Amino acid sequence: MSTVLAKPYYAKAANDGSDTSSTKSGLSPTDSTVEVPSLGAPVSEQTATFWRRPNHELDSVATQPSVFDNALTLEQYRPPANWENVHRFDPAARWTWREEYRVVRRIDWLIMLWACVMFFSLDLDRSNISQANTDNFLKDLKLTTNDFNLGNTLFKLCFLIAELPSQLISKRVGPDVWIPSQMILWSFVSLGQFWLTGRASFLATRCLLGFMQGGFIPDVILYLSYFYTKKELPLRLAWFWVSNYLAEIVGAFIATGLLKLRGVGGRAGWRYLFLIEGALTLAIGIASFFMMPPSPTQTKAWFRPKGWFTEREETIMVNRVLRDDPLKSNMHNREGLSIRMIWDILKDWRMWPIYAMGIVFMVPVTPPQTYLTLSLRNLGYTTTQSNLLSIPSKFLGMVLLVVWCYISEIIDSRIITLVSLQFYALPLLAALYTFTSETSPWVYFAVVTLITGFPYVHPVQVAWASTNSSGVGTRTVSASIYNMFVQAGGIVAANIYRDDDKPLYKRGNRALIGICIMNMFLYAFIYFFYREINKRRDRIWNSWTAKEQHEYLETTKDKGNARMNFRFAY
Repeated sequence: MSTVLAKPYYAKAANDGSDTSSTKSGLSPTDSTVEVPSLGAPVSEQTATFWRRPNHELDSVATQPSVFDNALTLEQYRPPANWENVHRFDPAARWTWREEYRVVRRIDWLIMLWACVMFFSLDLDRSNISQANTDNFLKDLKLTTNDFNLGNTLFKLCFLIAELPSQLISKRVGPDVWIPSQMILWSFVSLGQFWLTGRASFLATRCLLGFMQGGFIPDVILYLSYFYTKKELPLRLAWFWVSNYLAEIVGAFIATGLLKLRGVGGRAGWRYLFLIEGALTLAIGIASFFMMPPSPTQTKAWFRPKGWFTEREETIMVNRVLRDDPLKSNMHNREGLSIRMIWDILKDWRMWPIYAMGIVFMVPVTPPQTYLTLSLRNLGYTTTQSNLLSIPSKFLGMVLLVVWCYISEIIDSRIITLVSLQFYALPLLAALYTFTSETSPWVYFAVVTLITGFPYVHPVQVAWASTNSSGVGTRTVSASIYNMFVQAGGIVAANIYRDDDKPLYKRGNRALIGICIMNMFLYAFIYFFYREINKRRDRIWNSWTAKEQHEYLETTKDKGNARMNFRFAY
């Protein structure tokens, strides 16, 4: 996403009567109607490197050109008086790259790291059902594979239903209050699985966990967007999802130990797994009330009287984020959404292609991943072996996740990065489809490890949906809607491998191959969809005079990504 700057109008008109000057490099101080301090060189014009994007002279000005450098557009985008960070907004503020790097590092350690800890606990409670499967979980509760599928379906359905309500509550009370509350609620359900008795209690806890956990991820992403720019967020989300993989790797080791408690107190080992990991989440949830400040300028509290950031650091944080996306100030962080606002966002057809891809893009790799440990058990591996053999795929997936997200930023193309998952999965699924009962278990393990160690491009798609939304309100709802479609895709994936198709799941793998090919064509369609919208807007916007552009900005009723100076990422 980008907001295209309008051509300079008043200053040029006064000097030479012309109002048709180019703005490809943005506004300079001489183009503005007011004197402004020097700005930094636009980052988009500089060459990227693989690990840092890009290198800067540390003591040079880092402040980027924006709509706040022109007197007319400054007033059009000025933050409202009730915005929580308005007291740190200063269009004349300038800072160096040394200062910005220092601030971003502090945000990474204080805000991002704890977000990863919270996600770690979420995934411990979300994925331990897979580890419980290796300890005769289904047999102990007299469940079938179809019962297990139904439990996963109900979990995802309840997760889906809770997405939007959770985001609306979070927007009203603040994510710093709602996210810890969510964690405490689901931790009680998670540890309560210690007392499962059969099919009914299993399905009930699956539903409750879905309701309690629904909305957590978009809530956290919205919270992180208060602190990071649109170029920084995708890479942070990559590391955010690394904590997901770490939870599965660490969880496998924890499960290996806890499942050995089978027989202690006459209880199965999987019961202690649920109890202890649920208690850990409860502790992290309570701590989160103290680790999540409401906003960049609200880190002071009775238990932290000096706060985390100085006034200078707060000024840098607020202004660099607003210069990157001026519409981040259009709602207070405790301001709810009206029914009309929600309906308007739902009608935004420009976001529908991304929502649609949310249903299908992960389906080709989800069933092999979900059934990895159960499939290994069916092939004759022991409980301990099955859990330990799941670790290589998690490590591979973690590495490919980070690499793919870096590549996405370097080539500056979301579609190419996302569709590469389908090209990665297709030959492996084809190989899996050819396997027979005579195939070596180690060959099966190698291929399934490569499939389940796929490059997890979900953070790129999440950031893509956030980027193509515009404004806090739109981003709040669109994040929920997108994740609802992702959960709907999870429901589809949970029912592809059926009990009458095991252990090789030939019919299911054939369906996965078909979906994988379909996804390639869908991504091609979305590429041309957004490219044509941007090309059309460029033609119209560039054909207008400076006066016409400014009149449009002053009088238009278009909002968010419907504005003529908004460009979609693809």
